[in-house]
Amino acid sequence: MGTLSDHPTVRRFRERAPAERAPSSPALDAGDLRRLAIDCCADDVGVVEINRPEIADQRDEILATFPRARALIAYVVRMNRESIRTPARSISNLEFHHAGDEVNEVGRRVAAALARQGIRAMNAAAMGFPMEMERWPGKMWTVSHKPVAIAAGLGRMGIHRNVIHPRFGNFILLGTVVTEARVTETSRVLDYNPCLECKLCVAACPTGAISPEGDFNFSACYTHNYREFMGGFAEWVETVVDSHSPAEYRKRVAPSETVSMWQSLGFGPNYKAAYCLSVCPAGEDVIAPFLTDRPRFLADVVRPLQEKKETIYVVPGSDAEAHVARRFPAKKVKHVGNNLRAESISGFLFGMTLWFQPGQAAGLDAVYHFTFTGEEPRQATIVIRDRKLEVKAGHVGAGDFRLTADSRTWIRFLARETSLPWALLRGKIRFRGSPRLLLAFARCFPS
Repeated sequence: MGTLSDHPTVRRFRERAPAERAPSSPALDAGDLRRLAIDCCADDVGVVEINRPEIADQRDEILATFPRARALIAYVVRMNRESIRTPARSISNLEFHHAGDEVNEVGRRVAAALARQGIRAMNAAAMGFPMEMERWPGKMWTVSHKPVAIAAGLGRMGIHRNVIHPRFGNFILLGTVVTEARVTETSRVLDYNPCLECKLCVAACPTGAISPEGDFNFSACYTHNYREFMGGFAEWVETVVDSHSPAEYRKRVAPSETVSMWQSLGFGPNYKAAYCLSVCPAGEDVIAPFLTDRPRFLADVVRPLQEKKETIYVVPGSDAEAHVARRFPAKKVKHVGNNLRAESISGFLFGMTLWFQPGQAAGLDAVYHFTFTGEEPRQATIVIRDRKLEVKAGHVGAGDFRLTADSRTWIRFLARETSLPWALLRGKIRFRGSPRLLLAFARCFPS
């Protein structure tokens, strides 16, 4: 075998001109880049440099994934509005999935087109799946498309936590390509918010996840709308395991739920609602029916979703359960477990911001000091006041209730793998303060 320098590929590489071999600091004209992305079937495009403060919290992870990153190309693909608005969720999910495939294909085409110009680029993250599943239940995606799109001027966040494009409204899906190229001109944040603050998303949401004040109950949305995604699927599997016979399983899970889960496994995870997108009238191309005949818009778009007879999945004792009973008596409630389970103390402290139920915290004004020992030592302060939650590192101020727990025992207790009396008897969990405060705390985080 000859030396490396004698290999035909090596010889051909060295025979090429230096500039052809390794173009340095490639630069792209912003207009050319936009035209390239549009030619690849994007509906709108913006560019953000890696050092923009709006995406500072993502910079390290992006660079770990693609160390040469200089710019992020954000783009949108439009969805068919009427397919999203129909009460028939099968049609809506077909649109979500096919538009999602388009988003991923656009990203691949843009990256490939840049590669043909000798510019390194990467389709940064799938629109939905696949993800880095070993990170579950933490952040599994490499790039958060929403803040990148906002920084790139492709829209602003509405109170329903979806990006609203100034022209296409929220009937879009987002994608991002990361490149080593410098771009002659980058985009700026849109100077107004297309959100009309009409609160139709509040009125249509079956779980009450969006409050009129703009607060968002993540667990209410996740438990129902994402029932057939990761967490809900795990809870369904445990239901299968816990059922001692087919008859017992059928008592716990309706046949329609079983075949719906099968469809999600075979076709792709299906959303149960996403009504907040369906009813949103914002965007220049979208707003006409709402402005010209509001009563008809409500009758055609909003009320069919409000009046649809369907099962709403809720955690017992949650704000969502109370909301369905109060606002949607025609809809059927089904109790399911909290599928956002902490597997570490860090996950527990972060997860509280997702699990917190403001309605269950009514009248509670208390400061809790937590001390965790053992495998994951940690101190934290949890303040619950005016139906708001605040989590702080360390012990801050005077605590009304103090709890000390072995970290592994606490995680097993949260997973219902050990009981509180057992842990108290063995000194694995100890507390000082009124037990009523502990019960009030537990009501804020039903499971």
